[in-house]
Amino acid sequence: MKTSIRPFAKTFKPFLPLKEDFIQNRWALALGLMSLLAVDFLQLLIPLVIKKAIDLLTAQIATGAVLLRQAAMIALIALFMGLFRYIWRLLILGHSRVIEKRLRKRMYRRLQTLSPGFYGRTKTGDLMARAINDINAIRMATGMGLVALTDGLVLGMAAIGFMMSINVTLTLISLIPAPIIVFLTRVLTRRMSLGFERVQNTFADLTERVREAFAGIRVIKAYHRESWTCERVKEEGEKYIAENMDLARSLAFFFPMMAVFTNTGLAIVIWLGGRFAILGDITTGDFVAFASYLNLLTWPMMAMGWVTNLVQRGSASMRRINRILDETPEIRDMDHPKARPTIQGGVRIQGLHFRYPGQRADTLRDVHLHIDPGETVALVGRVGAGKTTLLHAIPRLINPPWGAVFLDGVDVRHLPLKGLRRNIGFVTQEVFLFSDTIRNNILLGAKDVSETALEAVLRASDLLEEVKATEKGLDTHLGERGATLSGGQRQRVTLARALVLDPAILILDDALSMVDTATEERILNQVLQLRRQKTNLIVSHRVPTISRANRIYVMESGEIKEQGTHETLLARGDIYATLYERQLLAQELGMEG
Repeated sequence: MKTSIRPFAKTFKPFLPLKEDFIQNRWALALGLMSLLAVDFLQLLIPLVIKKAIDLLTAQIATGAVLLRQAAMIALIALFMGLFRYIWRLLILGHSRVIEKRLRKRMYRRLQTLSPGFYGRTKTGDLMARAINDINAIRMATGMGLVALTDGLVLGMAAIGFMMSINVTLTLISLIPAPIIVFLTRVLTRRMSLGFERVQNTFADLTERVREAFAGIRVIKAYHRESWTCERVKEEGEKYIAENMDLARSLAFFFPMMAVFTNTGLAIVIWLGGRFAILGDITTGDFVAFASYLNLLTWPMMAMGWVTNLVQRGSASMRRINRILDETPEIRDMDHPKARPTIQGGVRIQGLHFRYPGQRADTLRDVHLHIDPGETVALVGRVGAGKTTLLHAIPRLINPPWGAVFLDGVDVRHLPLKGLRRNIGFVTQEVFLFSDTIRNNILLGAKDVSETALEAVLRASDLLEEVKATEKGLDTHLGERGATLSGGQRQRVTLARALVLDPAILILDDALSMVDTATEERILNQVLQLRRQKTNLIVSHRVPTISRANRIYVMESGEIKEQGTHETLLARGDIYATLYERQLLAQELGMEG
């Protein structure tokens, strides 16, 4: 991805979304900054104490008591510095952790609102990189970056002020390298801004490649492709290292450059300041104090380099996070949705056309379908006929056009998404289970579900006896993606998940394809018995499942070609009859369980 080089002054603009967080935490942040300034002020006092001690020693009027007093003052200053340093670290770095927590929550909440299309074009590894690496970079910028910026500016200007109070001429001469440092810093920070964003992008690619390697480990092992996978991860790793090394070259030049020019100033002070001390223009104590202030000035010069590093990295990361926060959901509630107190389960689809972005042809063409409340309807057709797309239009997992899909006579685009989807149980072809207990995988956070209701859906899903046979029953912990279960068991858990909330409409999209025909028939009988007088929409390729529907719709090339009962469609001898005969033949040949 092409990234423009940004001047340092513009690197703070991406942080504007954090303004509210800074305002909410302003009092703790203000106290932390005051403690930081107190540490800087106390640091500036130490050279004055040393100056006085050296002047007394040079004049040979120092006594043990006087030197003890000066030493005690330094010790006292150090004690207060330690106290204030603890306070600013607790409050300012604590503030950066608050920023991290709130930003991660905001990002996750935004991701939850985005439509399936966003996830279709965005890599999981990229999202993981933003949630981890980028947010950590922002935390460093808002924590230590803020500290180094404040410390550098205040301590630097104060040190220059104290130096000028000792000798203006010497101060101006010692600061001759400063403009050169400012110029070179400006040039290098522009290069670093581009470098940091490239590093973050390649880290996202590497994360995605590693995620794929772990997620597909069973396929990799089955085909003995470990070496091939390792090479792909290695290639992404080398790209990431190459971008980091390119960035490291800029950083490697930056910090030595700062050290050279700051030490050049110190060399000038030793040569010229020593002459001033010999000639009596300044005292020996002044000379030592001046050198101490110049040393203090070295940290602000270096700190500005560190600030540049942290802020540029944080700014690049914040721009990446902002792209997520600024993303607008394609599927969202209208301004004034029509809330429905109860959903009866009537579905009407009229003249539905739909085309996926980037496709030349419509996936659905002039689809008309009607389901009365409490009716069981089957949807059949060859692979790629558009069945799944049609089902996705009902709960708005895709966005149908206005006036095409209605629920109880109301356009689904007028209904609030939360209420719409809460009343639709959708068991998709893609089975997904969480690395959690069976209970939590079924409930998905649902409250007030009784054990009796839970047992009823387990029985309907033909899972009850199998769950009881496990050591911990419903509290048995499943492996990642339910790896400890068979494919059929995973499907039945997702079926129980849909049934547990007793939705007004149940959609089963080939939901029992991994179990044998007899088991599917038994489960479907139990589900329909449990859901008497509820609306059910079933997609299946198996004759016993299809034939029990009140009405069957046959899809072909994105259109509804036939509709009717099992008997009337067979009598027509067209598409449905052909599919039926093929299914019977497959069963006879033993291709179906």
